[in-house]
Amino acid sequence: MSVEDAVEHPSERLIGRYARGDSDDTEKGRGGVTHDEVWALEAHLESCAGCRARLAAATRHATPAVSALVDGVWAGLAPQLPAIAPMPRRRRWALPLASWASPAMVPWLCMTVLVTLIAVLLDSLSGQEVSFVLLLAPVLPVFGVAASWARGLDPAYELIAGTPRAGLQLVLRRTTSVLLVVISVLLVAGWLTGAGVARWLLPCLAFTTGALALGGLIGVTRAAIGLVAAWAAVIVAPTVGVSGTPVALRADALPVWGAVFALGVVVVIVRRGAYTLLGVHR
Repeated sequence: MSVEDAVEHPSERLIGRYARGDSDDTEKGRGGVTHDEVWALEAHLESCAGCRARLAAATRHATPAVSALVDGVWAGLAPQLPAIAPMPRRRRWALPLASWASPAMVPWLCMTVLVTLIAVLLDSLSGQEVSFVLLLAPVLPVFGVAASWARGLDPAYELIAGTPRAGLQLVLRRTTSVLLVVISVLLVAGWLTGAGVARWLLPCLAFTTGALALGGLIGVTRAAIGLVAAWAAVIVAPTVGVSGTPVALRADALPVWGAVFALGVVVVIVRRGAYTLLGVHR
């Protein structure tokens, strides 16, 4: 038995209801397509050409007016297509990159790298006991996470938010891409300044999961801004003023950061359905 035969395909009744645009209206006894069925069906249609052909046939039968409109538009566009220059073909290595990162993240990641370099420069020029790399490392990934879910920065936001896979899976993909860049830069910065990895890695992960966990309630961007502002007011400003290592970044505070990180992971998993709501992207 082939892999295609082992996949469970939607029934003709479900495809027909979807083609007619029947919504979930069970209170009126119409038995429309539920929201869960819509998401599952659209996710299946992405990878199944046979079911897409079945849907096209069902659409022609169920909604002939829509089919006639599409055929009319296509008849007007078809003669113009040969005169249009084809889009440049994407490089093969760029395809997986586009599914993991948002173009809106690039300037924010560049800014994060620049801030890290400035922190390294300040560490080398100032004779303070506190390390600026250590102070800024916990919140640096939060900027990239916020940018990856900022509604006003991503021109393709509406398209992405409306796709069946725009939930927790895409959140984690973009967060992972941010962490890979930021942690790599921080490793180099820590090596140059002597800031041990163990002292900033757990706080860094704790802030990232904290931004995602709070983001399920108030929006990822708002959560990121709130956490960065709180860190700057409670830790960074007093530490620079007294020129000493804060208690939050000492070795004996690592178990607390580990607990915060674990709690953030649990909250993100428990509230994974919240990342399909538009409010999370604001």
